[in-house]
Amino acid sequence: MTHALEVRDLHVSYGTVRALDGASLTLDHGRVCGLVGVNGSGKSTLFKCVMGVVRPDAGTVLVDGTDPAAARRRGAVGYVPQSEDVDWTFPLSVRDVVMTGRYGHLGLTRRPGRADHAAVDEALARVELTDLADRQIGRLSGGQRKRAFVARGLAQGATVLLLDEPFAGVDKRSEATITRLLRELAAAGAAVLVSTHDLHALPALADEAALLHGHVLVHGTPQDVLRPENLALAFGSDVREVP
Repeated sequence: MTHALEVRDLHVSYGTVRALDGASLTLDHGRVCGLVGVNGSGKSTLFKCVMGVVRPDAGTVLVDGTDPAAARRRGAVGYVPQSEDVDWTFPLSVRDVVMTGRYGHLGLTRRPGRADHAAVDEALARVELTDLADRQIGRLSGGQRKRAFVARGLAQGATVLLLDEPFAGVDKRSEATITRLLRELAAAGAAVLVSTHDLHALPALADEAALLHGHVLVHGTPQDVLRPENLALAFGSDVREVP
């Protein structure tokens, strides 16, 4: 069986710093997986390897049975980055940002057609940003910005969606909207990998969870991963301090 995402024995170093040390993870279509770990545990590095942005020192990554670069070229992988990874001063409207998700579908002229505009309009409506479509992306609130990037993945038609801390600094409305959309995407057959520090919301968000600390310590149901003895492996012995 071909997994939506298959990561095998992944090793990544930045100079003398080892970000991933034998990380392995599989995720199937129709599932939401929460990725849990302290800052510096390798979550963002794992995402960048799946996107084909970072080349691992060793190990393999397959997206729908093919390499990440090929999957990204055909628009199979969508990515919602952390806020600090985006230049919010760039003069793009919300609609422009969402339209970038359609680039893999455009022809040689790179001019959006009727189907592209329709996909963008539908995605904006689903994240409740239609009224703000022409606003410069940096003028949105934190939660609205995250919803705009989710809309980009929707317009793209990605079958594997990666979200790096999508709930950090967002309002309750945006959190509820994003959670609902992720559940809808999984129900429609997408595979969703989302890193989060919101452990309390994990059972309602995810079908499964993986605890990462350079490598995957535990992978199972959210209830299994959230057991104190498992959290202690990544967060230390006093799990009361876990955010």
